[in-house]
Amino acid sequence: MIQPLANGGRAGGADPMVQLLVMAKAPLPGRVKTRLCPPCTPAEAAQIAAAALQDTLGIAEELAVVRRILVLDGRYPVPGGWERVPQRGDGLGERLANAFADTARPGLPSLLIGMDTPQVDAGLLRRAAVSLREHGAVLGPAEDGGWWALGLGDPDAAAVLSEVPMSTAGTGALTLAALHGRGVHPASLPGLRDVDTAADAVAVAALCEPGRRFPAIVARTIGGACVARPTGAAGAAVTRPAAAPGRADVAQAGAAGGRA
Repeated sequence: MIQPLANGGRAGGADPMVQLLVMAKAPLPGRVKTRLCPPCTPAEAAQIAAAALQDTLGIAEELAVVRRILVLDGRYPVPGGWERVPQRGDGLGERLANAFADTARPGLPSLLIGMDTPQVDAGLLRRAAVSLREHGAVLGPAEDGGWWALGLGDPDAAAVLSEVPMSTAGTGALTLAALHGRGVHPASLPGLRDVDTAADAVAVAALCEPGRRFPAIVARTIGGACVARPTGAAGAAVTRPAAAPGRADVAQAGAAGGRA
């Protein structure tokens, strides 16, 4: 349960005054994590997405912030203590820009993350929030060339996202260049790997803290490793799960390291 925050959002004066936005899509089969299929079925991919979202929301609740907002595409039960704002716009860039615009409050910086980096922990989120207050903007790069977190003190600066191609290997660099063109120079956050493919899911599961839902679901649906088969006609490597370990094997694997 989220406790009311004294001093305008600071827990004992230690946490920064920011609002946290989680950009998410309702985890429905055939609509989320389609690149996990195969080896997953659409239903299994949706289970993995649901676990990633649940873990992300749970970790977000450990950070004392002024507001927690789920920016949602579709229907999903919003936890207590969260506000729900629907996504709007045609492409992802436009939806991201609108997420900042639709939740803006004067003088309150916004830190936006997605549901694809369930290995994130409260310490990293707090580091991002503190840096956002200090620098006015932050950007967390993803290993695939995108980004997993964007924080802005000026929500109007997010308008540049509408013109940035999303979900490409150049998204992070293009986002940074667009912000620089507007006079915004984000501080850099640690890079993380996000979950797009089965190999990503297994690697990220090994970085999650013990007891989270995500590694347990990945262990049950994919297994402990993905090994490459010869490339297909299109030149893309195909992966298949290796022998699946027990849940405890994945849950014990260790901690921290995606794209919005």
